[in-house]
Amino acid sequence: MSEVIMGRIGQEGEGFSVRCEILEDKIKGRAGSRLHGKNIELEITESGVQGKVGDQAVSVALEAGELRGTIGDQPLTLRGVDRVTGRFGEPIIGWDITAQQNGDHLEGRLGSTVLGRPFSLELAGAPGWVGVLVALVAFYALEPRASAKAG
Repeated sequence: MSEVIMGRIGQEGEGFSVRCEILEDKIKGRAGSRLHGKNIELEITESGVQGKVGDQAVSVALEAGELRGTIGDQPLTLRGVDRVTGRFGEPIIGWDITAQQNGDHLEGRLGSTVLGRPFSLELAGAPGWVGVLVALVAFYALEPRASAKAG
């Protein structure tokens, strides 16, 4: 039996949906619509998460109590399990991350109050950090500012 992580990145009318199925240690789904979207394929390993979004690699490993790695060409650092904070992108042009899990619901924000994007996901039993990672992968896939160097 599989569980489904689903939700939205950004405001109604300007954001996009995310839907991913959890099959044991694999997360497969889609960010955005059928026409304008990208597939997400992740695998949770003993040391972190590996996979891809569209044709870009995702590689995150647990180091000194933090998840560190890259989504495409952008560096990522996450701290916490149900209250997650971190940074995505370069020091000057990047996004601060804050998120809070409440039961199976995750609310968070990527970036500043003015230029950032809120996100909201139903976690289907997954820990908050998994939801944040799915949100970041979706954001990278569909937000032009996040993947500008990806080509």
